[in-house]
Amino acid sequence: MESSPGSKGYSRLQQLLVMKFGGTSMGSAERMRTAGLICAEQHKQRPVTIVVSAMSKVTDLLLDTLRKAEAGDSTALDTNLAQLEQRHVITCCELLPTDRQPAVLSELHSIIGDFRRIAQGVQMLGERPPRSVDEAVAVGERLSALLMAAHLEACGIPAKAVNAAQVVVTDAVFGNATPLMDPTREKAASVLEPLLEKGILPVVTGFNGAAMDGRPTTLGRGGSDFSASILAAVLDATDLWIWTDVDGIMTADPRLVPTAVVLPEVTYSEAAELAYNGAKVLHPRTLAPLVEKGIPVWSKNSFNLAAPGTRIAPKVDAPQGPRAVTSMGNVALVSIAPADPELNAVQVMSRSLAALAASNAEVLALTSSSYRQSFCFLIRRDELARATDALETTFALELAHGYLKPFEVDENVGLLAIVGEGMRGTTGMAGRIFTAISQESVNIIAIAQGSSELTIAIVVRRDGLEKAVRAVHEVCQLGR
Repeated sequence: MESSPGSKGYSRLQQLLVMKFGGTSMGSAERMRTAGLICAEQHKQRPVTIVVSAMSKVTDLLLDTLRKAEAGDSTALDTNLAQLEQRHVITCCELLPTDRQPAVLSELHSIIGDFRRIAQGVQMLGERPPRSVDEAVAVGERLSALLMAAHLEACGIPAKAVNAAQVVVTDAVFGNATPLMDPTREKAASVLEPLLEKGILPVVTGFNGAAMDGRPTTLGRGGSDFSASILAAVLDATDLWIWTDVDGIMTADPRLVPTAVVLPEVTYSEAAELAYNGAKVLHPRTLAPLVEKGIPVWSKNSFNLAAPGTRIAPKVDAPQGPRAVTSMGNVALVSIAPADPELNAVQVMSRSLAALAASNAEVLALTSSSYRQSFCFLIRRDELARATDALETTFALELAHGYLKPFEVDENVGLLAIVGEGMRGTTGMAGRIFTAISQESVNIIAIAQGSSELTIAIVVRRDGLEKAVRAVHEVCQLGR
């Protein structure tokens, strides 16, 4: 394919870099200027596509506005809309030259008008249809993309805001959609590649997409990371850089463990396990689209450009033993036990997992008892209500006749997970970890470890979680 005029010689999309900027990296005019400097530096060297999140706290504001609308609270609805508009108008005026502001402000008001229309529809209905919620919450990313593209243009970098609903094709599971990679590749080829071949930098909204029939969808909270990896995969990018407000993936949460250090590199599997078990550096599903082509990911800090960050790759050279420990406090443990020993426990477990899947709840850990045929699983607390509703509906007959005991729910628990490919075959590691936790007088409630030996998941009382994390970090010598 021949390069078109003004394409800076990009005859093919070689060395394409995809970068994602999170909510804090988009959180103000100052942060957008920093992101613009990063984009300018890289755009001089190779083609670049960026994915942007909503400004920090904006998605929460949008969701709160929809809740207020559902409740019929007109005063709170108007207050939130005014706050949304004010923040973006102020950012626009601080970010852009005066002569560029009118056109951008007009588009900004139009996008906020789209959200106002949806919120007023929710108010009239008295409910929040999932499809409407997905269309509404993507407004934050649309506003960020508009401002960022306008800023790049003002800096002399050809750029265009692109709504990911025009590119990322998903299934129709509103609120937590899954991408359809082949249709997305076709859309990216028709929408993004022509821009890149002309030397234009696409600024794509994160978090959202559209079903095959065009209905708006979202990829779940934190899905901007996922959006970036999807685009990196379908565009055959050389690298994916994810810009956040931390220096990289650390051996533990530094707020809990002051001696925690940044890991220079981790494997795909280690990063995915850490994200799944509470590390807030990546969205848990981020790495899946990249595995087939082995596209490396860098986790970098836009607040500290000198920090090298963490490289995430298929394989890395690392010492034996764990690499990091992470934790989650906002979880709940649900226990299910048959009252009748003749009840088939395998079928009960199978139906339970199907109910959890249907309710879109993720199982963080699962353990079972062979004799009593009981089992327990850990889920996020914000998924508890819909998960238990689904379980009660599935087992309504068994509960009514006493074949199943009433479900036990314990919200006073926390999860810590010790992760590292080097733990495989390391003798005595689990024993040292359990001993270190017990020496802090922290009671272990449940333990789960997969056959890969990549992760040991441990459930403890919530008030002992921080002590357990520090003890494990110390005994495994993770900060040294």
